[in-house]
Amino acid sequence: MTEPNDLPASDDPALDPARRQLLGDVAALPGLPGVYRYFDAQDHVLYVGKARDLKKRVSSYFQKNHGGTRIGHMVSKIVRMETTVVRSEAEALLLENNLIKTLNPRYNILFRDDKSYPYLKIASHDFPRMAYYRGSVDRRHRYFGPYPSAWAVKESIQLLQKVFRLRTCEDTVFNNRTRPCLLYQIKRCTGPCVDFISKEDYARDVANAERFLLGDQAEVMEQLQAQMMEHAEAMAYEKAAEIRDQLSALSLVLHQQSVEDNRGGDTKDADILAVKVQGGRACVNLAMVRGGRHLGDRPYFPTHVEDATAMSAEEMAGRETQPAPEVQVLEAFIAQHYLDSSVPPLLVLSHGVDKALIEALSDQSGIKVTAQTMPREPRRAWLDMCIKGADLKLTRLLSEEGSQQARTRALVDALDLEAENLDTFRIECFDISHTAGEATQASCVVFEGHKMQSSQYRRYNIEGITGGDDYAAMRQVLTRRYSKMVAAVEAGTGRMPDLVLVDGGKGQVSMAREVFAELGIDLRLIVGVEKGEGRKVGLEELVFADGRDKVYLGHDSAALMLVAQIRDEAHRFAITGMRAKRASVRTSGSRLEDIAGVGPKKRAKLLQRFGGVKGVGDASVEDLLSVDGISRDLAEEIYRALH
Repeated sequence: MTEPNDLPASDDPALDPARRQLLGDVAALPGLPGVYRYFDAQDHVLYVGKARDLKKRVSSYFQKNHGGTRIGHMVSKIVRMETTVVRSEAEALLLENNLIKTLNPRYNILFRDDKSYPYLKIASHDFPRMAYYRGSVDRRHRYFGPYPSAWAVKESIQLLQKVFRLRTCEDTVFNNRTRPCLLYQIKRCTGPCVDFISKEDYARDVANAERFLLGDQAEVMEQLQAQMMEHAEAMAYEKAAEIRDQLSALSLVLHQQSVEDNRGGDTKDADILAVKVQGGRACVNLAMVRGGRHLGDRPYFPTHVEDATAMSAEEMAGRETQPAPEVQVLEAFIAQHYLDSSVPPLLVLSHGVDKALIEALSDQSGIKVTAQTMPREPRRAWLDMCIKGADLKLTRLLSEEGSQQARTRALVDALDLEAENLDTFRIECFDISHTAGEATQASCVVFEGHKMQSSQYRRYNIEGITGGDDYAAMRQVLTRRYSKMVAAVEAGTGRMPDLVLVDGGKGQVSMAREVFAELGIDLRLIVGVEKGEGRKVGLEELVFADGRDKVYLGHDSAALMLVAQIRDEAHRFAITGMRAKRASVRTSGSRLEDIAGVGPKKRAKLLQRFGGVKGVGDASVEDLLSVDGISRDLAEEIYRALH
C-alpha cells in the first residue's frame, strides 16, 4: 500500500509509460518556489498553480486517491506537466496569473476583459482639448482614469465643460472657425477658436481642470475664490459672476461625490471590490474612485468557478484555514486584473485576501498598496453600495441564464430532438440579405451553451448568381459551410450542429434539403422558420426537411422565443454585413472625385458608360480606356485608386 506521503512507484509495470514518466518528473522536482502546468492527452492545459515548494505541492496531487471528486477527475486526465522555478512566491503569483490569462486552463478561475478601459484625454495644444479616449497612451498628452465605462468619461467631460469651459472640438474644426459655436453660446466653452480668451487664461483653466481630476479640489476652489474677489474689487462683475457659478457647480459635485477619509485626509484614488458567489457562478463588482469622485462600477463574471473552487483543498493546503469561494474568486480577480492595469494605493474589499498578494502588487506597481476590509463611514457606504451591486448583477445573470436554459430545453422537447447535454447543444442559423440584388451576403450565427457565440459568427460573400436569387444564395452558403464541416467530422476534428435553422419557408428548406442530401447529412437537422399570417411576429411556423408536418409552437412558447431570438440575430448580422459591403463599394466609387485628372465631365462619362459606381469599380484598365477622354495613364490611375 502507498504511504500517505509517498508517490506511487514510477517503475510500477501496471502503469502506462506516460504515467510512469509523469511520476518520475514529479519525484525529480526541486523544493523551490515556482509555477506548474498540467496537460491532458490532447495537450490542453488543465490547471496552472503556484507553490512555495514545488515538490511538496505537486506531489500532494498524486499521493492519495481523490475518488470521483473534481480533483480526482482532473488528476486522472494529467499526462504531462511543465514547471518554472522562480525566485520568490510573489514572482510565482504574478507568473501564475499571466499564464492563466494566456492559457485559459479548465480548472482555474478565469476573468476575461476584452474591452480596454476608457480615459479622459487632454490633448497637447496651445489650447488643449478634452476628449474621450480608448487605446494605448501617447506621452505627448495627459490622460486621466481609467474610468469604468464610457458614460463615466462623458459625464466627467460634461462636468468640466460646465465648470472650466474647455473645448472639445477637433483640431480641424478649431483651426477653421470664424465665429464661436453653440457651445460658446450656452456657456460650455470660452471660444478660444476665435480668440475670445487669452492663451494664459485658458492655460489656467486647463490647470484647474487637471488639478480637479487629480483630486486637488480644495486648492482649485481657493484659487477660484481669490479670482472672484479680484474681479469683484475691479468691478468686473460679469466675470466675478461666472466664477461664482463655477464655484457653485463645483460645490454641488463635491458634496455629492467626495469621499472624505475618516482620519482627516481625502481618499483620492481607490478601487472598491465586492464579490458574490451563488449557483456555481460569481460576480466581482469593481467601483472606482478617482480624484475623490466616485466614477461608477463595472461587473465581472469569471468562468470555471465550480471546478476551480473545488481545487482549494490541494492548492490552499499551506494556509491555516481554507479560504471561502468568495476569497478565492476575489484573489483571482485582483491578481489577474491588476497585471494589465494600474493599481490605486487603496483597495476596499468585501473579503480579506492573502497579504502576500497585496505585497506582490506593491512590488510590481512600485507604490504602497493598502487593502482595507472593515472600513468606517463614508467608505463603508461605498462598499455597501458595491456589495449590493454585485448581488443584483449576479441575480440578474442567474435569472437570464435560467430562462435561456429553459428555452433550450423547451425547443429540444418541442422538436423531439436527441440531446444528451443541453450545455453543448448547438444551433446554426442562416439568413440572406441584399438590396435589389446588390452586395448579397449570407450570415451564419451560432447558439451554443445557452447563448449566442458571436466569436463564431461568419459572413459569406455570395458571387456568381443572379441578383436577388435567395435560393441560389442559400445553396451556395450551405454547400460552402457544410462540405468543409463534413470533411472535418470525418477527420475527427469537427462536429455537426444539432440543429440548422434557415430563415424561410418551403422554398429555402427544399434548397437546404438538396444540399444536405448531396453531402449525406441527416435531413432531420434542417428546420425552416416560416413567416406566419400577415408576417406577424409570434405567428411563425417551423417547416421540416424530413417531411414532417409544419409546427406552430404558440406565440408565448419559450421554444418559439428562442427560435425568434436566433433568427433575428442572423437577420441583424446579415443586414449589418450587407450595409457595410454596400457602403464600401459606394465609398470606393466616390473616390473618383479624389483622383487627379478626373473632373466632373469625365466622372459623368465614366458613370454613364459603366452604369454607376459599382460598374466603374469592376471595370478593367482596357474597359476604362474605351471612355472618351481617358488616357492609359489615367485609366491605370483610376484602376489603382479603386482596387
